[in-house]
Amino acid sequence: MIHVLAMITAKPGKRDAILEAFRANMPAVHAEKGCIEYGPAVDAEGAGAIQTKLGPDTFVVIEKWATMDDLKAHGAAPHMAAYAAKVKDLLAGRVIHVLQ
Repeated sequence: MIHVLAMITAKPGKRDAILEAFRANMPAVHAEKGCIEYGPAVDAEGAGAIQTKLGPDTFVVIEKWATMDDLKAHGAAPHMAAYAAKVKDLLAGRVIHVLQ
């Protein structure tokens, strides 16, 4: 199984707009071959001192894929290109960790 943690940072105040486009794209991703899990996560409230917050402009995409080939096909999917085009001007940065 392939695990992906993508740290997405929006330009100030643009996280909700990115999340709206992200959530609209989720059904297409969930329908992809090998997609086990794909969804965004933001800071939880009330965790206390144990938590290192991401902040108001960052979220994490938590993904699980059956194989590396499935992940590569996901990256090349037309709906992912369309999503990237929609949010490119809203992004400040991203860091993607691919783990097994």
